Amino acid sequence: MNAVGVEGVWKFYGDYPALRNVELSAAPGACLALIGRNGAGKTTLLRTIAGFSRPGKGKITIFGNSPRDTETRRLMGFIGHGISVYDELSALENLTLFGKLYGLADPKKSALEWLERTGLERVKDGLVREFSRGMRQRLAVARAFLHGPKVLLLDEPFTALDDRAIAVLQRLLREALADGKTIVMSTHQLREALELATHVALLNRGQVAFHGPRTAEMVADPGWVYARYGEG
Repeated sequence: MNAVGVEGVWKFYGDYPALRNVELSAAPGACLALIGRNGAGKTTLLRTIAGFSRPGKGKITIFGNSPRDTETRRLMGFIGHGISVYDELSALENLTLFGKLYGLADPKKSALEWLERTGLERVKDGLVREFSRGMRQRLAVARAFLHGPKVLLLDEPFTALDDRAIAVLQRLLREALADGKTIVMSTHQLREALELATHVALLNRGQVAFHGPRTAEMVADPGWVYARYGEG
């Protein structure tokens, strides 16, 4: 069974088809890099896979179930463009709250573990509104990994991260893949993504122009897929 399945998915904004008959899949343990120019549909596709948005036509599955099911949501971690933490709570209070929402057996223990893993244990009691952007970013990374998701959905995860947050995220993603987790990430930063990716999908105007295993040619020349399958 695929960890992520996208079957004949269309997504309309009014009459405009942002996604056009998208067919994709990611097996357990795979890392699928979604690439494409601005407006190609990458964010729309990720948000639809995450269950934040319903497809106009077609079907999305996470381990065979709808991403909008409560139990299925607990299998997913999402990092998007927003930080998605509460400014008026401390770092520890934020993660403990999310741990409770995910039904973790010991939310505070899990929160402390992930604060340590993201280098935030020394500021665990500090209010998030007083954090630097880099610290907030690392807290958002901790929130996404907190509940041990089997599928990680990342929308431009390296964009605007500071160097320390990039290093933390890359390490955690490598550990997740080694542990058999599945990653789907959209990105413009091809070199970083292709180092992690097992598969690549190129979106062009809402359609899949290429979907297949990552190859040595792609790693050697990150623009190879665009040159071969992209808009001329």
